[in-house]
Amino acid sequence: MLAVVFSIYLPQMSLGHEFGAGAACLKCKDKCEGFELHFWRKICRNCKCGLTEHDVQMNTEENKKVGKLFEDTKFTGLIAKLKTDGLPGYPGSMVTITLPNAPMKSVTYEWAPPVPNKHLAVRYIQLLPPEKRPVAGTEGAVYRRQQMARQLPEHDQDPSKCHELSPAEVKKMQQYVRKYKEEALGVGDVLLPAEMAHVQAVRQGGGVAGAGGKPGSALKSFSCHHCQQPMQQGEPAVYAERAGYDKLWHPACFVCRTCNELLVDMIYFWKKGNMYCGRHYGDSEKPRCGGCDELIFSNEYTQAEGQNWHLKHFCCFDCDCILAGETYVMENDKPICRPCYMKNYAVKCSSCQTAVDPEAQRVSYDALHWHAQPQCFKCSGCSKGLIGQRFMVVQGFVFCSVECKKKILN
Repeated sequence: MLAVVFSIYLPQMSLGHEFGAGAACLKCKDKCEGFELHFWRKICRNCKCGLTEHDVQMNTEENKKVGKLFEDTKFTGLIAKLKTDGLPGYPGSMVTITLPNAPMKSVTYEWAPPVPNKHLAVRYIQLLPPEKRPVAGTEGAVYRRQQMARQLPEHDQDPSKCHELSPAEVKKMQQYVRKYKEEALGVGDVLLPAEMAHVQAVRQGGGVAGAGGKPGSALKSFSCHHCQQPMQQGEPAVYAERAGYDKLWHPACFVCRTCNELLVDMIYFWKKGNMYCGRHYGDSEKPRCGGCDELIFSNEYTQAEGQNWHLKHFCCFDCDCILAGETYVMENDKPICRPCYMKNYAVKCSSCQTAVDPEAQRVSYDALHWHAQPQCFKCSGCSKGLIGQRFMVVQGFVFCSVECKKKILN
C-alpha cells in the first residue's frame, strides 16, 4: 500500500542580507558568531563559509529561485511541466511515502521526480548513490541543498543579486539569460524506456501496444548515453528533451559533464551535445570572477593566479583592500595582502619568534621555520651559523653536531 502526502511551502519575501542572519555555522561551530552576509562575496563575514554551510532552512528560497529560473521560458516542454496559473512555478513538495510490507514506516523525500507513478519515483531515488538520495534529515538532503546553491547560483540569473552592475552589464546579462532559456535550459523526464519507445512509435504512427495495453517493445535494448551500459528491464531512465528522446540516462548517470555531480532536481543545460549544471554552463559561456563568484559581463577584467576577476574584486580576501600593483600571497587559492598575511598566516621564526615575510628567504624543517640568516638559523649549543651547513633537529632544537646536542639535552 502506497500513501503519498504533499506538503506545500508558501514563499515568504526576505531581503538578501537578512536571510539566514545569525544562523550557526555547521562547519565552524562556536568559532563563528553567526551568519552575516558579506556585501559582495556571497560568504559569511565572520567565518568565510557559504550560506549552505550554515543551519538555514532554505526550502522557500530554493523554490523561489527555481521558479524564477523558469519564468518567461519559451521552450514549450518546460512550460507544460511547470506551468501553474500562467507562469512556471516550483512548489518544492516534500513527499512522504509509506513503504509496503513495513507497517508505520514511511520515508520523507525533500524532492522526488514529479511523475504520476510514485512507485517509479521511489525506484528512481533508490537507483541513486545512497549518500545522494534526498531523504529528509540525511546527508543526501544536505547534498541536494548544497548542490542547489552550487549548481544554480541566483547571481547567474538575476541582475539584482549581483554587485553593482552597470546598465550595459545588466543588458548583457539579460541577453545571456534569455539565450540559455531559449537554447539550453531543461528538466529531465523519468520514464520506463519501453514506455518512451511506445510513445515515440505512436507519435510516428507505428506504435503497437502489448498485452494489457503495455508497450510491445520489450525486445528492444536500451543503453545509457553516459556510461554506455544497458538499462535493466523495468528500471526507470531519465530523458532530456533538449538532447532528443533517442538518448537516455541511468538516474545516477544524469550528471554534469564538468563536475560530474548529479544534476540537482534533474535541471540541466544542454550545449553542443553535452549536459551541464547551471554553474558550468555559465562557465562555458562567460568568465567567472574569483572574488564575487559572478559571471563577468564587463569588457574589462583581469586575470591572475589562473582565475578571472572583476577589476574592483581583485582584493585581499581578509580585508578587501584592492591588490592591483600590490604584493600579495595566495592562501587556499585566495589572494591575501602582505599586512594580513603577516598578521594571520605567516609562520614564525623558531629563533626570534617574529613572522617571516613572504618574500624573505627561510629555512624550514617539518613544522619548524627560521629566517635564513646566521643570527636566526644557528646551533642551539654553540650559536654557530648553519646556513649551508649540515644540521640535526632534536626536540625542537637545531644542532651542528652530536657534541652540541649533548650539551643541551643531556
